[in-house]
Amino acid sequence: MDVLGLRIPGSDMQRCNSQEQRRLEQAASRNGFIVLKEQKKPELLNLNPPPPLPLRFVAQNTMRLQKLGVTHVLNVAEGTSFMHVNTSAEFYAGTGITYHGIQANDTEQFNLSAFFEEGADFIDKALAHNNSKGKVYVHCREGYSRSPTMVVAYLMLRHRMAARLAVATVRNKREIGPNDGFLRQLCQLNEKLAKEGKLNGEVGKLKSK
Repeated sequence: MDVLGLRIPGSDMQRCNSQEQRRLEQAASRNGFIVLKEQKKPELLNLNPPPPLPLRFVAQNTMRLQKLGVTHVLNVAEGTSFMHVNTSAEFYAGTGITYHGIQANDTEQFNLSAFFEEGADFIDKALAHNNSKGKVYVHCREGYSRSPTMVVAYLMLRHRMAARLAVATVRNKREIGPNDGFLRQLCQLNEKLAKEGKLNGEVGKLKSK
């Protein structure tokens, strides 16, 4: 359960120097992505994960999330099965954390692209929270396929990054492994955005299989 903190440079949201805050951030890095707003150009903050934690999912530890300053949670694996994380809006009631769930399966056949805009919209609104001081925790069960795919799609849709660059940006900081179906969907999104002129820089010759 590795993770990456996605920091969009520029506001007053800065790394805390306290050992406790670092420990909490490292713990959160085990199965999700922390997204906070700092400016326009995306920058990735590498978080080295600590030894295994007593609690399997940080997303289910509301006190830890509150200490991290998380204001919103996007669960890309909502559900009750072994391959999902069983949380809901009711689970976070009274915590001050706004929740959104997507019932995605980590299979090549699942159409996660149907939720790309929905996920990006939630992240956008979350980051605008409290005068752009919102912090979003994007997670799935392992932080390896579903949540990184959603974060890559967010970078493409809201920061005009080509799929090749968005995936490489994430992989430059830690290992991820979107399944082949999700990768095809990202390629298809890349082609669509490229045709619409909604990508910055070199798009690259990405073709969906």
